[in-house]
Amino acid sequence: MPPTPRRLGAGPCTEAVPAGRGPAAPPTRSPRPRRGVTVRRGGRSSSPYDAFNLGGHVGDDPDDVAANRARLARELRVDPAALVWMDQVHGTDVVVVDGPQTGPPPQADALVTATPGLVLCVLVADCVPVLLADPVAGVVAAVHAGREGVRQGVVPAALAAMARLGSRPGDVQALLGPAVCGADYEVPRAMQVQVARVAKDAAVTSRTGTPALDLRAGLTQVLRAGGVGQVVQDPRCTVEDRRLFSHRRDGVTGRQAGVVWLEA
Repeated sequence: MPPTPRRLGAGPCTEAVPAGRGPAAPPTRSPRPRRGVTVRRGGRSSSPYDAFNLGGHVGDDPDDVAANRARLARELRVDPAALVWMDQVHGTDVVVVDGPQTGPPPQADALVTATPGLVLCVLVADCVPVLLADPVAGVVAAVHAGREGVRQGVVPAALAAMARLGSRPGDVQALLGPAVCGADYEVPRAMQVQVARVAKDAAVTSRTGTPALDLRAGLTQVLRAGGVGQVVQDPRCTVEDRRLFSHRRDGVTGRQAGVVWLEA
C-alpha cells in the first residue's frame, strides 16, 4: 500500500509511513530511526523559491535559506549544528559522518552515520531522496539518486558503507521519497537504455507515449536485488504536486529535503 504522509510536528515537515500502520518498532538496544520529507509551505523565501527552500545553491537569499534551515532544526527539535548537508554532484561518493558538520559540506551524494542525533539531509526537486534505516544495527543513510546516480550505483555504494558499520541488508528499511514520476519524465531512448542496463524496471512510457524513466521503480528493483528487507515508495510526483519543488516543472526553483536520523 502507498505510504501516508504524517506531520512530524508544528512545522512544514512530514514523515511518510506505510498506510495503516506506523514504522516498525526497533529493538530497544538501538536508537529509533526517524525519516521525513519537507514541503514548500511555511518558509521565508520569496518567489520563485517560495517558501520553505532549503537549497543554498539555487540563487535564493542566503539569509532566507539559513532561516528556513533553522526552522527545520526547530521542527525536528535538534540543534541546527546537527543538520548534515552535502554538495551533491550526481556521483557515487559516500561520506560517513560521526559528528556535527564543520566547514563546507562534502562533495558527495550519500551520507551515512551510526551516531544518534545527527540529521542527514538530501536536497531534491525531482531526483529521488532515498532514506535508509537499519533499526537493528542503528545505522542510517540519506542518498541523492537522480538518473546518473541510479546508473552509476549510488544506492549500492551507500548500502556497502552501511554494511561497514555493521548493517545487514535484510534489516534495512528504505523510503523512496517524492520525485518526478515516470509519466512526466520523458528522456531520449538512448538515455533510457543506459539506465535500464542497471535497473530495467526504470524503463517506462510517458503519458504521451514516449520513452521515460520511473526512477523509484528502478531503485526498488536495485534495493530488492541488494537484499533490502523493506522498500516503501511515497507516491507523490514532484511535477504534479505543487506543494513540492520541481526543477523540471518550474526551472528556477527551490529544494525540499529528505531527512533521516537516529533519535538521541
